[in-house]
Amino acid sequence: MSEGEGPRRKVRPKRSLWVAKLVLITFLIGCLFSFISGTLMRDISNVWVALLIILFIVSIGVIFDIVGVAVTAASIVPFVSMNSKKIRGAKTAMMLIKNASKVGAFCNDMVGDVCGIISGAAGGILVYKVIEYGYNIDIVSIIISSLIAAVTVGGKALGKTFAIDKSQKIVFIAAVAASLVYREKDKCNNR
Repeated sequence: MSEGEGPRRKVRPKRSLWVAKLVLITFLIGCLFSFISGTLMRDISNVWVALLIILFIVSIGVIFDIVGVAVTAASIVPFVSMNSKKIRGAKTAMMLIKNASKVGAFCNDMVGDVCGIISGAAGGILVYKVIEYGYNIDIVSIIISSLIAAVTVGGKALGKTFAIDKSQKIVFIAAVAASLVYREKDKCNNR
């Protein structure tokens, strides 16, 4: 080892497995979102409805980005107290905060980025719907892609500030929602 270099860390198999799972889940979610948005966008003739679908996709990305940031900004201390009082969602909130890097990767990188990509693809379909009315494809393409980018970036920027300021409440809401899903899974496995 040369001077100034620290000991090399081996990539742990657990981390590699997590990344592999993340890639696979991202691929599957991307396929699902692409299929749904593509099907919806093709079958809709109203440009305004198509635009609302794109805004809905962008909103999903922004909401997950907010949750991802909130989990990394939140403190575990209030949830430890809530957990001792057996408040629903507290234990899940603690788990989310303890796994903030994984939750952030899931919310921000996986769902958030997939929504960004899918909204861009849906925007491409919207461009072709708009040019059917005789508009110039170059101008329409620039306007629609710029609007999608502006709404996405603006929403995420506002969302990050909100997520940092209200991290405890956001994590608690997300944890209560997640605990309902996990609780249903537990009931199914006990049968």
